[in-house]
Amino acid sequence: MQLTNRTEILFCYDIKDNNPNGDPLDGNKPRIDEATDTNIVTDVRLKRTVRDYLRDFKGQKILIERIEHEDGSLQTGIERAMNFVTPQEETAEKKSKKEGVRATEDIVRKNVLASCIDARLFGCTLPLDSGSVTFTGPVQFRMGRSLNKVELVRIKGTGAFASKAGADQNTFREEYILPYSFIAFYGLANENAAKDTNLTIEDLGLLYDGLWNGTKNLISRSKIGQTPRFLLAVTYKEHDYHIGDLDKAIALKTGADLKEEQVRDVSDLTLDVSELLDLLKQKAEKILNVTVKADSRLHFSANGNDLGNDISAALRNLGLTAASFEGF
Repeated sequence: MQLTNRTEILFCYDIKDNNPNGDPLDGNKPRIDEATDTNIVTDVRLKRTVRDYLRDFKGQKILIERIEHEDGSLQTGIERAMNFVTPQEETAEKKSKKEGVRATEDIVRKNVLASCIDARLFGCTLPLDSGSVTFTGPVQFRMGRSLNKVELVRIKGTGAFASKAGADQNTFREEYILPYSFIAFYGLANENAAKDTNLTIEDLGLLYDGLWNGTKNLISRSKIGQTPRFLLAVTYKEHDYHIGDLDKAIALKTGADLKEEQVRDVSDLTLDVSELLDLLKQKAEKILNVTVKADSRLHFSANGNDLGNDISAALRNLGLTAASFEGF
């Protein structure tokens, strides 16, 4: 079933003693906003997490991926686009009333959207020999930001091999990590753009699965330990409407004797959702439903009250239809 209701998405995860998103132009250091001492994670990183999970764990076909030729060279964008055009299709279209490049564009557009979930979710631009095919993605995320100030730590060590032939010492290496970062992403699923990519409600369900379990299963040296903590989706009744900036309506709270940059574990904090609950209450008549998932170690607070781990109860107390994500 095609997506017809606008949905806002709030997704939070944390990482401990590692690097959530290195900057290749700055020695692969974690990305830091120096004005606020907060950690930045690109939307590209988050989408890559979702894509890899849906391909590797859910058997979904992905458009944007690294494909190598037998000689080790990488496939170009034009080559990737033409992967979705069979010789028979191209010949048949050229014999019809449509001609040349336009026919190829139509074939690529149709087959990519039918095959690739990431194109239906996030859109893309594919170059062709003449012209291009562009899809505006219904689902877009802003840059993720940590809700806490972070500390950048440099770690030195030794490599496994000698620096050169005949040397009797190993190479030295250094890397940068964050002792702790609690990252919030804000996203939006646009029902208008969903018409152009044929995005379905089922696709959106796989996106939620990819956010949660993709983050959890991103087990590389620099990402091990990433843990999804909170996922919220607000679906609206009213067309062309959403509250906006839900990520600005949550905040981390620590004890009086602990600074933000000293946080080392989710047990050191609570997630204050006072403003979030107030916003949802104010706009309750425009909301169809709210769906949530929270990690068992994350505790919530609102207006000075400890909500424990059950935010669903607080949402239902506002008169909202609140459910838990099921199936993952």
